[in-house]
Amino acid sequence: MMRSPSCWSLAVRKPDGEIAEVTFPISSLMARNRVFRLPVIRGIIALGESLAIGFRALGISANYAAEEVDEETGEVTTELSRGALFFAFAIAIGFALALFKVTPALITSFLPIERTGAFVVVEGVIRVTLFIAYLSVISLLPDLRRVFQYHGAEHKAINALEAGDPLEPEIVQRHSLIHPRCGTAFLLWVMVIAIFVFAFFGQPAWYWLIASRIVMLPVIAGIAYELIRFAGKNQHNRVLMWLLAPGLYLQRLTTREPTLDQVEVSIRALQEVLRLEGTPSGATRKVEVMA
Repeated sequence: MMRSPSCWSLAVRKPDGEIAEVTFPISSLMARNRVFRLPVIRGIIALGESLAIGFRALGISANYAAEEVDEETGEVTTELSRGALFFAFAIAIGFALALFKVTPALITSFLPIERTGAFVVVEGVIRVTLFIAYLSVISLLPDLRRVFQYHGAEHKAINALEAGDPLEPEIVQRHSLIHPRCGTAFLLWVMVIAIFVFAFFGQPAWYWLIASRIVMLPVIAGIAYELIRFAGKNQHNRVLMWLLAPGLYLQRLTTREPTLDQVEVSIRALQEVLRLEGTPSGATRKVEVMA
């Protein structure tokens, strides 16, 4: 799935081998009011819009994957209802908050730590450790490995575009799996920045501790967005890339070398976005990758 400033496109390899494409316009709040374009605030808005688009894309791709054709009528049916998809997304969000926000805070609150600085550092270390362990475990699952291959295909296509290379599978395949605007690096920096933000909250009672971790998440995400945005514009700055190296290295867990067929799907999504934007395939305009 690829996103540009004004639209997003999804390409899916259907069970019959064909590639289906769908595109949708983007009506961003940031385009309506300059307040929403202020630093940090724009990150919060971008995060909300990205989640909404991401969930919609997952729902569409899941329905394509589950589609069945009635042999008598020839009609295409799907197994997944809107209610089922909403329930699955709600469970996923709840699980993520419980594992990466609530659990580290509760574990740290039971430790004999009195200094606030040490408390938030230990909490941050536990959170990052859980995150890395979680990614390591799910990367062993065959279905998730395929997802990570498509993630790598997205990165390769974007890297090829920004390098000015032709968007052909064999050429795109030569490019790197790593990209500084990746969501994996974003999540890691959310966890790192949280250490500094939560230092201002001290060590409240456990219920306020949990509430602060959830309520402040959008603000922390907004700050992380500014960092990733700055990194995307300064990819040739060696000092900056060195500082961002942990987030870039972490992408090794969420990307795998894709097949040419998978690269072809990512190219189709990117080309559709470029077509709607009126941008030639060989141009180097930034197109945000949703990964």
